[in-house]
Amino acid sequence: METINAEGAGPVVLACEHASNVVPAEFADLGLGVEALESHIAWDPGARAVALRLSTLLDAPLVAQRVSRLVYDCNRPPHSADAMPAQSETYTIPGNAGLTAAERARRAELYYEPFRAALAACLDVRLAGTTAPALVTIHSFTPVYFGVPRDVGLGILHDRDRRLADALLISLAGESGWVVRRNEPYGPEDGVTHTLADQALPRDLDNVMIEIRNDLIADAAGQEKVARLLARHLQKALAAPAGEMVAK
Repeated sequence: METINAEGAGPVVLACEHASNVVPAEFADLGLGVEALESHIAWDPGARAVALRLSTLLDAPLVAQRVSRLVYDCNRPPHSADAMPAQSETYTIPGNAGLTAAERARRAELYYEPFRAALAACLDVRLAGTTAPALVTIHSFTPVYFGVPRDVGLGILHDRDRRLADALLISLAGESGWVVRRNEPYGPEDGVTHTLADQALPRDLDNVMIEIRNDLIADAAGQEKVARLLARHLQKALAAPAGEMVAK
């Protein structure tokens, strides 16, 4: 886990749970080959680069995980099977098969709890100030899943609190040139809004999860384009007076 720009004073705190595909040596690559570890099952390609750029553009603290989501998915609670999946899309994960309760608890202690504590600290420091921050989590998704192409370019996801998602969807409407949809390609029913529910909802913070199709951020030019687009529209959505932007 790493915290970047911890003293950032902008209106947002950023999280990137799937920033890295690194598997510590003790896990022997989880029994996987290079192809699998470089694919979307091991991390969210491009997400860290976009989050880093947003951290600069928005002067926002960023908490990013430094190990693969296959070792521990920090967007899942320890009791979730998906926290340490034995299967991801078409890949079997040998190193996650048959984990004992003690092995699962150890991974949660090593990777999930420090990430969760670091993000909570960033939010609570800001809450102690004059302005409550918004929590924004940055993810990417594969253009083809189980052989089915996806037309969505940007997914704007939310849990029970839809305020910031609504404002962002309205701000983005017709702007990006990509298909932008609510709670796609995943939604809260898939368990993907854990960080929002765990960290933002109890603090009554504005929050949103942003999913970016990873072919749009496969290089530096795409990452810069998407980061600037998101920064502009996040600022617009956050600046809108309460009730001004009405979801359609």
